[in-house]
Amino acid sequence: IEIYSLHVDCKVTSRFAHTVITSKIVNRANESREATFEVELPKTAFISNFSMSIDGEVYPGIIKEKASAQQQYDAAVSQGQSAGLVKITGRKLEQFQVSVSVAAGSKVTFELMYEELLKRQLGKYELLLKVRPKQLVQHFQMDVHIFEPQGIRFLETDSTFLTNELTEALTKVQNKTKAHILFKPTVDQQKNPDAGETLLNGDFIVRYDVERGATAGDIQIVNGYFVHYFAPHEMPVFPKNVIFVIDRSGSMAGRKIEQTRDALLKILKDLRAEDHFSFITFNSKVSEWRSSLLEATAENVASAAAFVQTLSATGGTDIHRALLRAVDTLHKAEALPERSVSMIILLTDGQPTSGETKVEVIQENIQKAIGGKFALFCLGFGFDVSYKFLEKMALSNGGLARRIYENADAALQLQGFYQEVATPILMQIEMQYPENAIEGLTKNNFKLFFEGSEIVVSGKISNELDLLPVEIKAQSHTSDLTLKEEANVKEKEQVFQNQSYIFGNFIERLWAYLTIQQLLEKSISAPAAQQKALEARALELSLQFGFVTPLTSLLVTKPAEQLQAELANKPSEAG
Repeated sequence: IEIYSLHVDCKVTSRFAHTVITSKIVNRANESREATFEVELPKTAFISNFSMSIDGEVYPGIIKEKASAQQQYDAAVSQGQSAGLVKITGRKLEQFQVSVSVAAGSKVTFELMYEELLKRQLGKYELLLKVRPKQLVQHFQMDVHIFEPQGIRFLETDSTFLTNELTEALTKVQNKTKAHILFKPTVDQQKNPDAGETLLNGDFIVRYDVERGATAGDIQIVNGYFVHYFAPHEMPVFPKNVIFVIDRSGSMAGRKIEQTRDALLKILKDLRAEDHFSFITFNSKVSEWRSSLLEATAENVASAAAFVQTLSATGGTDIHRALLRAVDTLHKAEALPERSVSMIILLTDGQPTSGETKVEVIQENIQKAIGGKFALFCLGFGFDVSYKFLEKMALSNGGLARRIYENADAALQLQGFYQEVATPILMQIEMQYPENAIEGLTKNNFKLFFEGSEIVVSGKISNELDLLPVEIKAQSHTSDLTLKEEANVKEKEQVFQNQSYIFGNFIERLWAYLTIQQLLEKSISAPAAQQKALEARALELSLQFGFVTPLTSLLVTKPAEQLQAELANKPSEAG
């Protein structure tokens, strides 16, 4: 079985990435063989199309509601389930895999398409493409086209497998608003001189950021849909009041507690002088480093560092009491800066085993205690945690959850997370648009904005508007802000009209992608009755736009004489 052509074609238009992977395979044997198509794609992406054509006959993938796809699948495969087609592989990726039997001398073409909105983190967007053909490929080509009407501020490529020879196969062409990255290694360049097999195995990453001029962000409009990007910078930073709630139960013993100590020592160094902080550690008992929050003076930081060095792990896990103590400390705190941001960062590696152990009760009590006043961030260390529980608790309290992988770089992962939330520059952000003129507006109120991230709001402009006025209200450290902007609809539509390689309705698809992501996230922390309605709406959009989301499945059809059909489902982090 030979892959004679592999083409990765990725078009990024205003942060929305649309990737098509086409693999052409021929069976050179004189008997039928199995051909496998395997692609790793970002977990945040939605597959939007798959097809294979065998000797010119096309077998399309069909996107259906999960339940009905399952019934069709069960009927087709009465002789026992075949394995799922999509599984999580690693931190950022999931793998899609399909196999089909190919007759002697026959050819098959596989084509997979997926889409995602690139998220700005720590000042840049990252496009991750996984390259792993597992054999030398006669025609191998990767194209990344980027069009950013705001202008490209910087662009870099990075790769885990590029040798000096392979670097020669990489070209970048860039002007103010467009970039084209081409990677086209010959068979000789692909070859590992020692072993003779392919060198192409690893990540190919494109990182970039855009120019930002307008204070009220940037608005783009295509076919009646708008997207509004808002990422202020160079603003004064809010002082933070942060309590680290650290699990020191028995399961944290050894490497995990060491890595936690390393990370906390580095985080202590990153605290700003005007921040206030404290530590609460817990096993079956809860202990406080200090009874109140202390200012991050050199002396207090040194004393905290000495305390962190002594952290050791043994005993059970009383998450409930530890969090309640943290909330109580923040509520009682005195002499904190008037305009400041309070947050709790919980790090745990297990299930609650001491004190209150029912996760529903813990979630409810913590939400009641916090009362919307602070953000709770939950970090789950390893795979023994109930990620669902941590995610629901964080999302219910204006924060987010993150998994920390038990690898050599766990301390760096912890630090990296802290850096994302270390510089809050706005709070209580309201993005306002004319009510009677916008339909299907995505989330437009945000509790906190951190330096280096980005707020994205999208919607449909319902009537014949000539001008789209927007108003942003927010609190900064020094004042209450009101920013205003007006977008000329016709002018904005013009920007994309002369770009030949852009898929026409990309803002509508971006809107659908964002809406589905937000509905699914909202349903995690919603009461049961509301959950059904949110999921129903997300399902409706997933089917309308043809996205494989946690609510839909991709039914892969095959030639009649082979196993009838296979199902691709999106795996979940909480699975």
